[in-house]
Amino acid sequence: MNKLILTLIISITSLASLKARQPNVILIYTDDQGTIDVNCFGAKDLTTPHMDSLAKRGVKFTQFYSAAPVCSPSRAAVITGRYPQRAQIPGNVSSHQGHAGMPDAQITLAEIFKSAGYATAHIGKWHLGYDEATMPNNQGFDYSFGHMGGCIDNYSHFFYWNGPNRHDLWKNGNEIWRDGSYFPQLMVDEASSFIEANRQKPFFMYFAMNIPHYPLQGTEKWRQHYKHLEAPRRMYATLISTMDEMIGKLVAKVDSLGLREDTIIVFQSDHGHSQEERTFGGGGSAGIYRGAKFSLFEGGIRVPAIISWPGHLPEDESRNQLATAVDWYPTVASLAGLPSVQHRIDGKDITRLINSADAPTPHQVFHWQTGGGNNPPWAVRKGEWKLLGNPRDTSNKAPLTANDKLFLVNLRDDPTEMKNFAKEHPDIVTALLKLHQQWVTEVKRQ
Repeated sequence: MNKLILTLIISITSLASLKARQPNVILIYTDDQGTIDVNCFGAKDLTTPHMDSLAKRGVKFTQFYSAAPVCSPSRAAVITGRYPQRAQIPGNVSSHQGHAGMPDAQITLAEIFKSAGYATAHIGKWHLGYDEATMPNNQGFDYSFGHMGGCIDNYSHFFYWNGPNRHDLWKNGNEIWRDGSYFPQLMVDEASSFIEANRQKPFFMYFAMNIPHYPLQGTEKWRQHYKHLEAPRRMYATLISTMDEMIGKLVAKVDSLGLREDTIIVFQSDHGHSQEERTFGGGGSAGIYRGAKFSLFEGGIRVPAIISWPGHLPEDESRNQLATAVDWYPTVASLAGLPSVQHRIDGKDITRLINSADAPTPHQVFHWQTGGGNNPPWAVRKGEWKLLGNPRDTSNKAPLTANDKLFLVNLRDDPTEMKNFAKEHPDIVTALLKLHQQWVTEVKRQ
């Protein structure tokens, strides 16, 4: 009888100790990837089996928005859950060493996960500050590997785009050298080592890929695969599939450790594709949408996005409701069972939307503004109406005139944004302009 009682006590104690672990979270953030540049989002000429697999094992969003059409503010938004203006990064941060970036008073995803006992890692691109106070290890990341500026050559790890040329590769605040090693593969290697070391405890990883941003340095395997495509799509496609392969290696590492059902994977592009000379004038695609990187037309801010957590969230489903990058912050915190966020953020928990195609968007209104100055480009969306101020069309799909300083579109009736409805609906212009002006004043509050 005593043995039986002892066995029961041990069994109960063991069951208590087997309490479900908190899930790991991996945020995969790609760089300059076009709106439809994944097969499952509409591409017909790309090979993207691993990104497609994430969608097959999760939920993809067809109306998902970055909070900015350029790198730094987009990144500030996703890791703080705030509009870039509230995160104090309205435009790109300097790629020169010694320059400050996002203030360390901002509370990042890494900080809230670290406070909950998670191991935290930044792997890849940072572009949110290049002095000690604003580099990753002072923003909640236990471990950091990558480059601090906007981009690097993938083999020399030098920044060549705004002289003088300078080396930019760092591990935990210390400059390191990996001459000749392909940076995306280094990212996978570093991430794999971190996952291996922390497989027994929950971890949060910000896997910030530096591709398909220029320079378009894909691998020979994919150069051969796409040799039939016309330039510049050929060079861009080569890098997209190289990136997809690296994502596949990362997910395979999670699988190999038996952690896939314990790991939430979020995938998103930071903003639209580049049309810059450095990308041979293009290569990416926004499909029917107008605009590209630097633009607040849909092609600059509507991005591919997926969340996957097999066994816990729906699989092979789509959501058409509006959702945004700032929503990941409260959503993954909620899914991981973290305490509710107490400080002010702009993101909304979209768990209900993820679980139900019938759930409404939590955003009745959303705002964008890029850069500073007296007349920055801006946009506000309410329902299907979207008003752009001082618009810029980096896709050059149609000319903009002096009469287009206020450009009104209806995304239900004309998702291509080719027609300006401002003259036909002056009342809507007035109402949306008022919302924008109120937001400009309000968002300055921290």
